[in-house]
Amino acid sequence: MSIGWNDNAPIYRQLKDRVIGMMLDGALKAGDALPSVRQIAAEYQLNPITVSKAYQELVDEQLVEKRRGIGMYVTEGASEKLLASERERFLREEWPAMLERIRLLGLNVDRLLASEHGGQA
Repeated sequence: MSIGWNDNAPIYRQLKDRVIGMMLDGALKAGDALPSVRQIAAEYQLNPITVSKAYQELVDEQLVEKRRGIGMYVTEGASEKLLASERERFLREEWPAMLERIRLLGLNVDRLLASEHGGQA
């Protein structure tokens, strides 16, 4: 997990988003252990409380589970749940803005789809 932090969002949220990204792309699968809070804090020079907050949000969203004394693990169905929520968020937040941009630029669907296959929009 290579991480470059930015000032646009709290670090715990950026860390949480990175873990979610790893789940979505299959780098972390159901049953996989997350690196320990101490390990992440040391490796990325973060306060352990920051790492714990990111992990706790993942627990609250039932994407990971705490196993007392042994660590945090990706829950069964976490990637499917994430994919469904990311699709919903995309359709609700990003797609309307994209449609508006497409309209403003005077593009049409046929040209956009053609550009996906090597043509030009």
